[in-house]
Amino acid sequence: MKKVIILNASSRKNFNTAKLLKEAQRGAEAAGAGVEFFNLYDYNFLGCRSCFACQRKGSTTNGVCAIKDDIKPILEKCIKADAIILGTPVYFSYPTGVFRSFIERLMFANHTYMVDKETGNLKRQLDKTIPTGVIFTMNCPEELANKINYNILLDENIKSLNHIMGYAEGLYSYDTYQFADYSKYNCDLFDEKVKAEVREKQFPKDLENAFSLGKRLVEFNQ
Repeated sequence: MKKVIILNASSRKNFNTAKLLKEAQRGAEAAGAGVEFFNLYDYNFLGCRSCFACQRKGSTTNGVCAIKDDIKPILEKCIKADAIILGTPVYFSYPTGVFRSFIERLMFANHTYMVDKETGNLKRQLDKTIPTGVIFTMNCPEELANKINYNILLDENIKSLNHIMGYAEGLYSYDTYQFADYSKYNCDLFDEKVKAEVREKQFPKDLENAFSLGKRLVEFNQ
């Protein structure tokens, strides 16, 4: 049975990002995979500390960050997995700090400064492909997101993961519901009726796309 690791980089465990990840989990399970789901805010960890233990000659870290903390066991599971799916809200143009801290720890230990002399490209540390998906959720409408270059900023995360893990793709959920009850908050920037309409018509499509993503990543190497 294939193994999929799903990581929620949102502090909310039952809102937009988590719901999409749960659909991705259903998709992965429909393809026959076993899934482990982790909420990253439950763990005490920081990003890469540039200790370079993973880059030293003769290093025995084997693709797992040398720092011993809460996240190390999950990193170990990730490099043994058949697929990884991460989800993060977008705050002020970027994924959450927890998301960045996690992928720094995941990617740097599997990055090399060695050049493949035949291709001129950087060599990969991993000897296999671990297809990876990232679900980005944002309060920002798609038209505005494109206007302010969210796609360029967020795609850089996908590009890095694609090189390190061997394959990566992103899924974008725009104009999401930010509050369960808008009347309780100071927020006249958005029309709650419009938000409700998007929630009713578009979010179900995003859920379907998340399901397909989970299924597709499991089937990637079949």
